[in-house]
Formats: sequence, C-alpha cells, structure tokens
Amino acid sequence: MSSTSLTPTLPAARRAAPSWLAMAVVLTGTFIVTLDFFIVNVAIPATQADLGASAGAMQLVIAAYGIALAAGLILGGRLGDLVGRRRVFSIGLALFTLSSAVCGLAPDATTLIAGRVVQGAAAALMTPQALSIIGITYAGEARAKALVVYGLVMGLAAACGQLIGGLLIHVDLLGLDWRSCYLVNVPIGLAALALAPYAIRESRADGATRLDLSGALLATLALVAVVLPLVLGREHGWPLWTWLCLAAALPLLAGFAISQRRLAARGGDPLVDPALFRERAFTVGLLATILFYTGMGSFFLVLALYLQEGRGLDALGSGLVFTPLAVGYLAASIVSQGLAGRLGRQLLALGGLTRAVALAGLVLTVGAVGAGGEIALLLPALVLDGVGMGLLTAPLIATVLADMKPEHAGAASGVLSTAQQVGNALGIAVVGALFYGSLGATPSPDDIAQAFELSLIAVAGLSAAVALLVQALPRRR
Repeated sequence: MSSTSLTPTLPAARRAAPSWLAMAVVLTGTFIVTLDFFIVNVAIPATQADLGASAGAMQLVIAAYGIALAAGLILGGRLGDLVGRRRVFSIGLALFTLSSAVCGLAPDATTLIAGRVVQGAAAALMTPQALSIIGITYAGEARAKALVVYGLVMGLAAACGQLIGGLLIHVDLLGLDWRSCYLVNVPIGLAALALAPYAIRESRADGATRLDLSGALLATLALVAVVLPLVLGREHGWPLWTWLCLAAALPLLAGFAISQRRLAARGGDPLVDPALFRERAFTVGLLATILFYTGMGSFFLVLALYLQEGRGLDALGSGLVFTPLAVGYLAASIVSQGLAGRLGRQLLALGGLTRAVALAGLVLTVGAVGAGGEIALLLPALVLDGVGMGLLTAPLIATVLADMKPEHAGAASGVLSTAQQVGNALGIAVVGALFYGSLGATPSPDDIAQAFELSLIAVAGLSAAVALLVQALPRRR
C-alpha cells in the first residue's frame, strides 16, 4: 500500500502538540456517539407511552442504532483514508446532528426508528475518524496522553449516560420529556460542526484512490449477520432466522478475509490490510477488547435492570448509583498513563483482576443486603469496578494502535471500534440471556437480585479472562 502524508504538511512540533481545540471537537463527537448508545434506555418507558408504540418497536429503537453503527465502522474508517478524515468526520457529525433532531421531533415510532438507523450510520462515519485523527496527529507521549483523554471521555459518557438521561427527563425542559435525550445533541453538534474546519487539519492516505466495494459489501453483510441476531435474538426467543444469520456470518467473514488477502497480494487497496493482523499486539489486543466490552456493556445493562426492576429506583435514582463507578473510572484513567510506563501489559491484567475482585465483592454485597437493604452498601464495589474499567480502557486502545502506520489509520481504527461494538452486542446477548433465563414469569425482587448475582459472576469471569489473555501481548507493551 502506498505511503501516507498529511494535507497540508505539518511541522514536527505541530504533530507532537496539536491544538487543544482539535481534541475538543473530536472528543465532542466521541462523547455524543457513546452517550446515545446508553441514554436511550432511560427514555424508553416515556417514549413508548407518548408514541403509543409496541414493545417490539421500542426494542428496534435501541437495536437500530447499535446495528447500523457496528456494520458501518470499517467502511467509515476506510472512507476517511480515501476522501479525508476531517471531511468524513464532519459529514458524520452533520448527519448525526440532523438525525438527532429527527428523533427528537419524531411523531411516531417508525420515524424514530428510521432516525436511529441514520444516527448509527453517522456515528460509524465519525468514530473511526476520531481515533485516526488522534493517531496520526499525535506522536509518542503526546499520543499516549491523547488516548487517555479519549478513553476517559468515552468511559464517562457510557457510565454517566443513565444519569444524564435521568436528569434531562426529570428537569423536563420546555416540556420536552424524552425528546430532550435526542435534541440535546443538536446544539452540541452544531457548535462542533462550526469549529471542525478551523480546528482539525485534513489528512488522507496518498495514492489510495479506490474503495474496495466488494470488500465493503462482504464486511457489512458479515457484521449485520453477527450483530443483528445477537441484539434481537433473545427478545424474540431465538427463532430460526437468528441461527441462520449466525451460520451465514462464518462464510461471509471467511470470504471477506480471502478477498482482502487477494487484493493486497495484487497491490490493490483492501478495506483492511491483512498486514495489520501480523502484529501480535493488534490481534491479541482486539481479542482482549472484545472480551472487555462483552463484560462492560452487559454489566451496565444488568445493573440498570437490578436497580430499576429489583430495587424500584427511577431513572434518575438509578443514574445516581452509577456516579461512584464514574468517579472510580475518572481517577484510574488519570493515573493510567503513568502506570502503563512502569507496568506495561500487566496494567491491563491489573485492570481485569480489579474488575473481577470488585464484581465478586458486589455479588457478596447484593446477597447480604437482599432486596430491601441499603443501596449505599453497593457503592464501594462500584467505585472499585470503575477503577478496573479505567485501568483497561485507554491502555487497551493504546495497545491495539501502538504501532499503527498512518496509511492504516482508518482501517485499524474501524476494526478496533467494530470489536468494541461486537463485544457490546455479544455481552448483551449472552449475559442478558443468562439474566432473563434465570427469572420466572413474575419475578420477585429477590429473584431479580439472584439473576443479577449470576450475571455478575459471568462478567467477573470475563474480566479474569482479559487478565489472562493480555499475557500473550509482547512484553515491550
């Protein structure tokens, strides 16, 4: 593949220490994309009542975003390489802002679902560009610091999504109720869009002029075949079509891998260069990313279910319980860069083991307090779990992208972001099935607490598996 340059050419000092405004714009896009993955759960009851929608339609409101996002990330990353990362980021941001307005003003569930599909597709354009812009603009210690901030923003958006949504609905500004969860993106998106041309320098891959359309089609079909049944299967009782989709995913993924290898061998421009997977840090890091997000996404789901259905908290009260987790995450993210220099890959292992210990403590605490005990007793374990997440998120991203070449920036970022979304979908499907499968037709609060404990044990096992897997990383990491 051809070499890559920045357009226009930047002096070395500029590459090492770019404007804080560029980071602010990129992180604004990252924050609202991540927030919208989690905030919608809080708005579902009010949305369903206001629109008179079915439970199935509300499930699609949640699923449409995640499916469109996961399916488009690799293609979005490659488009940034070809036509300009700032340009694609700005197009994605504009579409995301517009579709957020459509969602917030939706007169019926069909319009809302359509808006969510466009939101997810727009997020797929934005997300890889954020990592690519950071990766090619920063170098050395500056890149490590930038990735810590990126991981911090992404984690806080996830951990605080329920709290922010609960506050918006509770305040009920201008009588917007659930609509404010979408409309809040509009002024934020417009401000970031206005600043993007001045804050972000354009960059692209020189010489790469053609998009691998057959590879893009195979990748999209394969990811939809994986994510669609994982997201919708449990709610529909795992009908035949879900298994057919999962079975079809294997030949589709194999066909995609073969097509990329052949295109690279001919000197073409594959969607994902197979050379990326010859880096052990990249491949092992991706597997660890899937495991980590399988446990992280599912934990947020079962914790919210336990707090609201098992303990009777409203959206705001439940969101407040997430706050200690965010505090632990913030503290650990701040110190993670310094620890990474001393501990290397063992920092990731420490994060995984910290999560496992915290979740084991949460199991014991939930079992001790029962269905009517004091919620405050859960907070120490939640803080510790946030610490474990903070020790993992940014260092894991840095590990995967450590040796990323500029010409691979978009593809590597797209693959990493896809791994995160596949992990989320896998966790919600597997751990969600474990949670709901242990409940009867009319579960009591004690039944929900026991289902939560069972789910926590599974997530703790996933966290311990991350600590074990990262031992395969090169020692120099």
